[in-house]
Amino acid sequence: MELVAFGSCDAALEQFRAAALTQWEQSEQVEPRPGVFQREAIPAEAPAASPGSITKEQHSGTNNHEAGVEEPDLVQTDGRRVVTVADGRLRVIDVASRRVTSTMDLPGGWAGELLVDGDRALVVGQRELTLVDLTGAARPVGTLAVDGEYVDARLVGGRARVVVRSQPKPPPVEPHAIADTTIDDWLPAYDLTTAQGTRSHGRLVDCENVYHPPEPGTSLLTVLTFELGGPLGTGDPVAIAADGTTVYGSATNLYVAHNAPQGTAIHQFDIASPGAARHVASGSAPGALLNQYSMSEHDGHLRVATMTGADNTVTVLASKGSTLTAVGTLGGLGRGERIYAVRFLGPVGYVVTFRQTDPLYTLDLTDPARPRAVGELKITGYSAYLHPAGEGRLIGVGQEADLQGRALGLQVSLFDVGDAARPVRLAQHRLTGGMAQVEADTHAFLYWPPTGLLVLPTDTDALVLRVGDGSITEVGRIGDGSLVLRSLVLGDELWTVSQSGVLVHDASTLSPIGSVQFA
Repeated sequence: MELVAFGSCDAALEQFRAAALTQWEQSEQVEPRPGVFQREAIPAEAPAASPGSITKEQHSGTNNHEAGVEEPDLVQTDGRRVVTVADGRLRVIDVASRRVTSTMDLPGGWAGELLVDGDRALVVGQRELTLVDLTGAARPVGTLAVDGEYVDARLVGGRARVVVRSQPKPPPVEPHAIADTTIDDWLPAYDLTTAQGTRSHGRLVDCENVYHPPEPGTSLLTVLTFELGGPLGTGDPVAIAADGTTVYGSATNLYVAHNAPQGTAIHQFDIASPGAARHVASGSAPGALLNQYSMSEHDGHLRVATMTGADNTVTVLASKGSTLTAVGTLGGLGRGERIYAVRFLGPVGYVVTFRQTDPLYTLDLTDPARPRAVGELKITGYSAYLHPAGEGRLIGVGQEADLQGRALGLQVSLFDVGDAARPVRLAQHRLTGGMAQVEADTHAFLYWPPTGLLVLPTDTDALVLRVGDGSITEVGRIGDGSLVLRSLVLGDELWTVSQSGVLVHDASTLSPIGSVQFA
């Protein structure tokens, strides 16, 4: 799908108005979306950082989809300090002393999420982006408010790519209102404030830098770029007249997808070089995505697993010119069922479908033109998240179910997928009732390969398991009445983070070691 730039603001306005009028005629009124990047002042100054911090050389991090591609989360660590955005505040915790060394209120009291690189953190809040200097007392070095709604972000090599979508303001819902709109009603504005208090505002992106398909919609998708080591700036925006809700990133490409009635639209951006992201190609796949794990890039191809209602399909796409073109298709996965989990790992893939039983399909994707289903394992229940656990092993977390498909409670499975044609389940751990948070939030998952430690925050506490070569053993539970949000391994310690603070346990025995209270 070739995208071209609007030649002028007049041309852009004309096409935006036409798209809105078409939507109105089809009785598909544009619904207002809450603006989430509206500027508010951030209180500065917090206690000074603790000197002489000691690094936990071996430590876990965010449960990222791809190695080397950091995803925003509630908690980040470099082994020396833990940075959290729980309960509407950014806190810096010194690992060695287990003390909160700095606290900074976040705008609107919304927790948001953050990316960390070196001594800089980029906090994405409900109303704005805030670049924070973590040396000494945490302090904002710039805030950027943008009309629009935050979608997602990725960080590679100290460079953050932030995806924002925006709608016209106010939403035109009838012909006379559409005709009265100006270009500033369609393009997002920005408001930038530096640490010195200097403020600038204006149109975020010029009309000539907005690209569109042959029939543009009324939404605008913008990719912003920030070097975390420098000033905040306005993010070198690149925009396309399209919508986007799901983001997947490799080290070199960013993909933004959107489920539409006609299928899943996908836009590819090159992020390998410094500077603005560059739109490469756009295309589509039939059906709808489950989440970002439904997409994966390998050897220049994008694999996409989608649901059509009656069928489930894996489509292999490659960029040819400015179009993402299907080069291979595999259908017939779990007919009449829906996808519950997907994981692509290099030249292989795994898809879980479910209605009454859980078929785990193993896929051979070695030849992009001929993706093949080579194995199938049917068990009761389903896995909602799949995670690699070493050569030929796969962890599945989801729900056990009866033969009628009724969920019975948390189920953790260890699969042997070494022989793709004959996948088997080696071990199973069940809890009556309850669920693991990873079913809805993949960052609420910790697997530590050196010791086989598996930590699953649930709706009541954190379940701690040990995964062996062919076994799953319960080690214990961690909780203090507050909902556990995340868990981290820091050396020989296990940290669990909740809204009220941090509990520290011995990672081998789960003996309590200490705690950090959030004031």
